[in-house]
This record gives sequence, C-alpha cells and structure tokens, in this order.
Amino acid sequence: MNDKIAQFVQERLSSLADPAKAVEMAAYMKTDMPFYGVQKPDRLPIIQDLKRDFKPTSLAEYHENILSLWQQPKREEKYLAINYAELFPQFITIDSLPLYEQMVREGAWWDYTDSIASHLTGPVLLANESEVRPIVDRYVDDADFWIRRTALLSHLGHKKNTSFKHLFIYCRKLAPEKEFFIRKAIGWALREYSKSEPNRVKQFLAENKGKLSALSYNEGAKHLIKVGAMKG
Repeated sequence: MNDKIAQFVQERLSSLADPAKAVEMAAYMKTDMPFYGVQKPDRLPIIQDLKRDFKPTSLAEYHENILSLWQQPKREEKYLAINYAELFPQFITIDSLPLYEQMVREGAWWDYTDSIASHLTGPVLLANESEVRPIVDRYVDDADFWIRRTALLSHLGHKKNTSFKHLFIYCRKLAPEKEFFIRKAIGWALREYSKSEPNRVKQFLAENKGKLSALSYNEGAKHLIKVGAMKG
C-alpha cells in the first residue's frame, strides 16, 4: 500500500477537522463510522492536490492508491478514494471493475454506491457495452442489493446512448422489490433517461404503471411532469 497518499490525506483532513460537524455528518448518513467533519467544499482542494501530486503511472498504482485511501477508517478518506478514482479516466476501464465492485460491496451505503455506479462503473459500461453488459446483467441478479442498485445507476449520464432495452429489462425485473433503495434507483434511472428520450420513458411508464411501485413511477415521471409531457 502507498502510505504516502494515506498520510497526506490524513494530515490534510486532520488540519480541517470539525468535531461538531463530524457528529452532524454521521447522523445525516445514519452511520457509526467516524468522520473528520470536513465537508465537500473543503475537500475539493485536497482532490486537486491528489491529482497533481499523486498521478498513477500504471493501473496497479492506480488501484494501490485507491485502496490505500479506501481502507482508512474514516468516511472522508473513503470519499477521497472514490474522488481519486474518478480523476484518471485512462484507468477507468474493464480491469478496474472488480475494484469498483469491491468498494460497493464493502461500502454498502448510498453515498458510496451512487458515485461509484454513475462515475466509475457507468463510464466503463458506456465505453465497452458488449464486453461489460454481461457483467452488469449479473449485477442485476446479485444477492447484494447495492450491486443491484449499481446495475440501474450505471446508466446515469448515458443520455441518448443509453441501452434502453437493458435498462427497461432491469427496471421490470427489479420492480417487485420492496427495498427502498432499489425502488428509488428505478425511478431515478428512468427520470434521468426521460431528459433525453421523454417519449420512450413516457411509454414505458404507461405500460408498466401497474408493475412499478408508486415511488418508482412518481420518481420516473417527475421530469416529464415538470416539462408538461405528462400530467401529474
């Protein structure tokens, strides 16, 4: 492991630590994991310094640096591990998917999963549809609902390039689930896609209204209603 990157981050976060905010942040995230109490705006300069001073020269070093931060005990260190992973698109590849999956499984909460799914797994899927689709197909059947959520949210940001046939298959397959984070993800993925293909999502919602939970349906229709493409 790269102790230098972990030490650098710990020193910077410690210098900015706010114990009162740490308690508030943990309460908001409903976690017992400790925080430094350093909110996102104050972490941005650290991210910039990581990009400048800790550029990986290989995929192995990229993974090593991510894990060095991810394995630290406080939550902001793990946030910075994800931020670091996002900084170097040349390494956001199929070879990094096992690491991203590991982080989703170990993190097991929405603040990790959503960033990893949309900013890491998603770009790999978009750039390598034929190779990565079988992996995401397995995700949607995984026992871990955070992995299933990843299957849905990995389509965020794909816009008109979204493989809508697969997205719709996943939404229908997961529609019966009672888990809030799955129902919310179905709606979120549909809502984002509706910004690019409103008619396609409108038709899907109409055809599947009886199958989708109210949460999924209402979330999926939100943008369409806002722009007047559907009635509320």
